Amino acid sequence: MDLAAAILLILLNLASWYTCSDSRLLVKMTLVHNASKIGGFCLDGSLPAYHLHRGFGAGARNWLLQFEGGGWCNDIQSCLERAQTRRGSTLYMNKLEDFNGILSNNASLNPDFYNWNRVKLRYCDGGSFSGDAKFDNGTSVLYFRGKKIWEAIILDLLPQGLMHARKALLSGCSAGGLSSFLHCENFARILPRNTSVKCLSDAGFFMDERDITLNHTMRNFFENLVSLQGIEENLNKNCTSFLDNPKLCMFPQYFLRYITAPFFILNTAYDVYQFHHALVPPTADTRGHWNRCKLSIDSCNTRQLDILQDFRQDMLLALRSFHIYSRRGGMFINSCFAHCQSESQDTWFGRDSPQIYRKTIAEAVGDCVAHCIGMFPTWER
Repeated sequence: MDLAAAILLILLNLASWYTCSDSRLLVKMTLVHNASKIGGFCLDGSLPAYHLHRGFGAGARNWLLQFEGGGWCNDIQSCLERAQTRRGSTLYMNKLEDFNGILSNNASLNPDFYNWNRVKLRYCDGGSFSGDAKFDNGTSVLYFRGKKIWEAIILDLLPQGLMHARKALLSGCSAGGLSSFLHCENFARILPRNTSVKCLSDAGFFMDERDITLNHTMRNFFENLVSLQGIEENLNKNCTSFLDNPKLCMFPQYFLRYITAPFFILNTAYDVYQFHHALVPPTADTRGHWNRCKLSIDSCNTRQLDILQDFRQDMLLALRSFHIYSRRGGMFINSCFAHCQSESQDTWFGRDSPQIYRKTIAEAVGDCVAHCIGMFPTWER
């Protein structure tokens, strides 16, 4: 055994966490062995997993669950490819996960959640933890069992203290942020009535927006995703019964009104992922006119800036009802060109972190968890 392998072996056999010389918090993976009993498998059939770092002191009975992000697969070929990567199999995942930002255990870097029980739910189903189907053509097998994975992880965590939680926050980034929207109500129903349950979505407010060629690129993508992975039955019933096209209930803008648990939305109005994949997908810019603009906002021409500004306005319009009528939630919508801001220390809580009304993201989210009634943080004017 060489030195590198020996060091890795030592790390894997440490207790629940290990602090490196650079002060990183590395948390070991826990496989959910009982997931097989309810059919909760990753795309390739491997067991799902999470990383848990125990809380302490005043936070010992508080829980933060963070859905991992990582896009989606909406056809058989892309899912087969994904199943051979860390996005579709725990076999390829790092067994130690770096906890920072909202998952940090450093009080000076994460003042509201540093001593909570913090859990990162690994993402391996490609459907925002929401599918319930299986593909088997006799040669290849794919498990679209995101909903079962979610249920299996919750069943594993409940007897470890989650069932006695005093406070609980369900969060997630990107595809994980969408998961937080999709599972918020379910999470609130699972926990005891005396548990204070709230939800946070970071970069998960994906828009049903036409691209620059006026095609519904993101809508078509989500429709195929819902059909392939058997997600429709797991979408919000109030939403699916209201819309003529129930698959659109994969978009938060259509079912946000039906979420009754206190909710905090963290997003940039110029979300980079949506900019690159929904507003200006490669299929809509085959000649690469937007390439320089995508690399740097300073390289965008006047027309491109106008289109980006229109996208920002559409997002604010989609959030307007929540902003006006929600008495149990809040928002932090800034104008950075970014995607996911809660998992990076620079944007979460730091000297140069984004601020609205002199509040950093961490402070705004912390205020919401403490109160979240008629919250003030909204968007940059």
